[in-house]
Amino acid sequence: MKVIICGAGQVGWQIARHLSGERNDVTVVDNNADLVRRATDSLDVQGIAGFASYPDILERAGARDADMIIAATYSDEVNMVTCQVAHSVFSIPRKIARLRSQSYLTAIYSDLYRRDHMPIDVVISPEREVAEAALQRLSAPEAFDTEVFLDGKAQMLGLTIDEDCPVVNTPLRQLTDLFSTLRSVVVGVRRQGTLFAPEASDQLFVGDACYVIVHAEDIRRTMEIFGKAYRKQERIVLVGGGNVGLTVARELEKRADRVRTKVIERDRAIAERAAEALERTIVLHGDGLDAALLSEANVERADAVLCVTDDDKTNMLAAVRAKAAGCHMAIALINDPTLVPLMGPLGIDAHINPRATTVSSILRHIRHGRVRAVYSIGDAEAEMIEAEVLSTSPIAGLSIREIDFPEGVLVGAVLKQGHVVKLSGALRIEEGDLIVLFALTKDVAEVERLLQVSIDFF
Repeated sequence: MKVIICGAGQVGWQIARHLSGERNDVTVVDNNADLVRRATDSLDVQGIAGFASYPDILERAGARDADMIIAATYSDEVNMVTCQVAHSVFSIPRKIARLRSQSYLTAIYSDLYRRDHMPIDVVISPEREVAEAALQRLSAPEAFDTEVFLDGKAQMLGLTIDEDCPVVNTPLRQLTDLFSTLRSVVVGVRRQGTLFAPEASDQLFVGDACYVIVHAEDIRRTMEIFGKAYRKQERIVLVGGGNVGLTVARELEKRADRVRTKVIERDRAIAERAAEALERTIVLHGDGLDAALLSEANVERADAVLCVTDDDKTNMLAAVRAKAAGCHMAIALINDPTLVPLMGPLGIDAHINPRATTVSSILRHIRHGRVRAVYSIGDAEAEMIEAEVLSTSPIAGLSIREIDFPEGVLVGAVLKQGHVVKLSGALRIEEGDLIVLFALTKDVAEVERLLQVSIDFF
């Protein structure tokens, strides 16, 4: 597959890293020559320095025979024009654009993206993706990472193993024996900075960070088994009332179980806009780092504080201050991955990586065939892949123990005829089943081969 990626920032670079690692023909375009050089030096990609929306630049990038273009520059307008040029001049069949401005995303203007208007096949909204990730974090507050699969019937939980964890130093195969009816599987473990797919004989040690796939009905029980108390979220403080904070507040207002939400926003105009858009949410104008204002928001009684301003350091400091005041749970939006290791020492419970959510969303639309969802774990170290099993797949008709998965791949969940079934080595994978797999990045290409997804190319 020949792909042109416009924009060599963090999102573009991560997408290029994924695709080039899977032997695709990738060309990166950016008007910043240094970013292009970084991509060509560190990845097996070609690079063109120039404005992505210019037809001659796209011509040099090989647009005449490209299969897909991904427009992920910092400008919405450049991304839109790039897709238009890709369609009108070069007839590139698949066009994906990242758009930030909410005005472009309003449902009543959705006709804008028809092929005879602005031909964009897939629109990715980072703010909406991040807001959804924030709501998922709140649904499992003791988890440091979460993602939903199988139409909400299964969920991935990232859980840290503490000293009071009941299953510490217990081989994973014994967990199956001890909790025979529990529908959950440990698919990944990060130990001393290294992520791996565990074997049945592996134990969980204090300090491990493990990724668990859980049936939606067994989330509370799984949390208890791993020593995490389930706490209902009734009072939430949002620091930041921009697009992300506003979207989260709106969704919280829609919930049937009443959630008391307060928003703190430093910019008066943005605070006034949020106050007008929200009905039951209290909006406070002021600095989220102001101890007096946090006290006015009753942060010490809050079940969670969610810091989603556009400044990483503000988010981290506000989360630290809220925790110091007595807030049970602090979640921070962090763009810079080099800041993530500071979370533990600072006592921040969980973080949201906007770039990872955007990368995951784009990958979902890039993957060949019947792939329904992709979630990128860590610094693109592994992926959770949800896909439909085709009749042409080598795994169709085989039991799980008969499938020759690479060492870095584990089955997390299987949906048969609308029901998530308990996993065992004897479980047979059949055509039409939905399967969720954990795969280290180096093994993703082999997973796609086993799913026989290339037959359904686009």
